[in-house]
Amino acid sequence: MIRDGLVSMEGSYDVVVIGGGTAGVVAAIQAGRANAKTLLVEKNETLGGTITNGRVNYPGLFHAWTHQVVKGIGWELVVKCVEESGSSLPDFAKQKAEEHWREQVRINPFIFAALCDEALVDAEVTPLFSAMVAEIEVRGDHIRIKVCTKDGLKAVRTKILVDCTGDADAVRMAGYGVLRSPIPQPASHLFSISGYEVSRADIQRIRQAFEAEAKTAELEYSDLGWSNTQFAEHYLENTGTKTNHIHLGETHAESSEGRTVLAMEGRRSILRLYRFLRKQPGMENLQIDDIAPECGMRETVRIQGKETITVDDYVTGRRWEDAVCYSFYPVDMHGAEGVSKTYLDEGVVASIPRGALLPVNSTNVIVARRCVSSDQLANSALRTQASCMAMGQAAGAMAALSALSNVEVSNLAMAGIRSLLREHDAIVPNHPHAASPQR
Repeated sequence: MIRDGLVSMEGSYDVVVIGGGTAGVVAAIQAGRANAKTLLVEKNETLGGTITNGRVNYPGLFHAWTHQVVKGIGWELVVKCVEESGSSLPDFAKQKAEEHWREQVRINPFIFAALCDEALVDAEVTPLFSAMVAEIEVRGDHIRIKVCTKDGLKAVRTKILVDCTGDADAVRMAGYGVLRSPIPQPASHLFSISGYEVSRADIQRIRQAFEAEAKTAELEYSDLGWSNTQFAEHYLENTGTKTNHIHLGETHAESSEGRTVLAMEGRRSILRLYRFLRKQPGMENLQIDDIAPECGMRETVRIQGKETITVDDYVTGRRWEDAVCYSFYPVDMHGAEGVSKTYLDEGVVASIPRGALLPVNSTNVIVARRCVSSDQLANSALRTQASCMAMGQAAGAMAALSALSNVEVSNLAMAGIRSLLREHDAIVPNHPHAASPQR
């Protein structure tokens, strides 16, 4: 709780949310609005995760086949951000599957972070920044957590723990199982450049020079774009935000050691490209305007859940008996050869079951964000921001209901969960035989 300008961290909570990214901030706000005493622990000093720290400030997809399928608290924050910055929403009535990127809402990451702060305070959630979980012990009807702060270790206890770290940090510390793909998808470290005009640059000459340096390994094709074998000249057609692929092979970046390698490789890639482009005629004045504080991870680990979403479940739009939210995005696998996309058939919308948010053998632990229980292909679609927001709201609702009723999460009545979500403007799936997404 924030009192007199200071954060008062108390020892006991109904709900503790670990991670304040796209899922975690929504989970905490939902739990707080449902009258649960809630603590949100975030390792950075800015909420919003990939939107703010990863600079992927174009969340989606909230609509499927021109109909909204993800709404609620995440959508509320996005719309407020659009209104505050004086920008506008896309025309969702013209949605085309192959142009899904047009449906992503461009938002100002700095305003979004401030709006997240504001919403937390309004929901009476206690935020704790610059802090990480050090130890977790599940003890029957409560969970003990040691939090590493700048002042040392502090202990809290909670009825319900919500892991929104993306890397299943809390789940792993509590001793529950996770899955790793042999080769995880590459990461991307976003950056922005300016200071050149395409009309003054000889793109063909730059291509030849780039390919010559790529052959000698002074550059990598994936320093500019998502291909390992081709020069992505279209990435230079305009200034502004650029992307790359950071390949770590079999290295998994859920650990501090792995994240260190990833962060340094991401900056190394950008520096290589910067040095190369500055030597090219017409690009001598190129500048780096911004580098995302964090290298954006697509995949680290996935929890072993009480239910697992397969790619077949996803692309066929399986409607689970315990579905808590929708997800809509193409299967979007990034790999050594670039990106492979599988679009859903018209009218198909995937759903996410409660069981995929609950680790096997766990009690009073909920997970939301990209580490949701799923296979690698399904996960490549589920990891996207709007889906994470929807999962986060579902997790926050279940956490609050469980904590306040003393009913274990997996035993909560689905009708009660869905009722609370609808009360807070979320869109939830109907029974398995419903023909289409409805409120």
